[in-house]
Amino acid sequence: MLDQEMYIPTFDDMLAAHERIKPHIRRTPVRTSAYLNELTGAELFFKCENFQEPGAFKVRGATNAVFGLDDEQAKAGVATHSSGNHASCLSYAAMLRGIPCNVVMPKTAPQAKKDTVRRYGGVITECEPSTTSREETFAKVQEATGGDFVHPYNDPRVIAGQGTCAREFIEQTDGLDIAMAPIGGGGMISGTCLTLSNMAPETQIIAAEPEQADDAMRSFKAGYIIADDAPKTIADGLLVPLKERTWHFVSNHVTDILTASDAEIIDAMKLTWKHLRIVMEASSAVPLATILKNKDRFAGKRVGIIITGGNVDLDKLPWTL
Repeated sequence: MLDQEMYIPTFDDMLAAHERIKPHIRRTPVRTSAYLNELTGAELFFKCENFQEPGAFKVRGATNAVFGLDDEQAKAGVATHSSGNHASCLSYAAMLRGIPCNVVMPKTAPQAKKDTVRRYGGVITECEPSTTSREETFAKVQEATGGDFVHPYNDPRVIAGQGTCAREFIEQTDGLDIAMAPIGGGGMISGTCLTLSNMAPETQIIAAEPEQADDAMRSFKAGYIIADDAPKTIADGLLVPLKERTWHFVSNHVTDILTASDAEIIDAMKLTWKHLRIVMEASSAVPLATILKNKDRFAGKRVGIIITGGNVDLDKLPWTL
């Protein structure tokens, strides 16, 4: 049950976020592929958030949080825990504002993501690859630094910022039958729900998740949050569980959650690299993998897919391991 004192971001928060972050982010392009349309039987539109400067959609929520701080709050900087993309995006936003950023990252996070965090001036403290270790280590870091906690997804500022992506997407495609994004903690899906429930309520919202980290799908079916502590999948950006705010949006606005195996995710990742000719990470390939697995469900539909990130370790691509 949602805490009555827990603030849920509104459509006005999303609109305010869009104005706040406009000077600092890119309005990313939408790509199509005749081959992928023919292969799936659907008309697919890919929103390329991997083209953001830090390589992921999470720059939207992170920038909204950082630039929403008043000068006194900003003095101590910001802090977070993240498997990679939120860490790099928060570091980037903090660098733009000239404030410190401390992040807790799993030891197993891709080296490319750690390098990006450090390039933007973020200070990394490593933890074991589990939700428990991540949160315990973060508590110590925040106590030591005093930075404002910007949660990777269970934060109204972050959700409102992520919702700006769907606003652009709807404007760029002139409407969609279905909007899809990967789901881990649910920040992007929540922002998508926030925006589309107001701008395009007729658009179905479907989340995509790895079979080996399917706690959101099981939560959706059960009607309450089920949290796995340390799932293992090549989609390393989707390892965290839903929280109260994101569960609010998932349980009220998501039509369905579909899953794909790691092998299916790799196949979809290869297809997009080849036919969209862009670099994307495994987590971003999960929606296409689920479409390929459920072609009848998507046939003849206009489907928008958010490519959430492109930060990959080129020496450790999934199909070479």
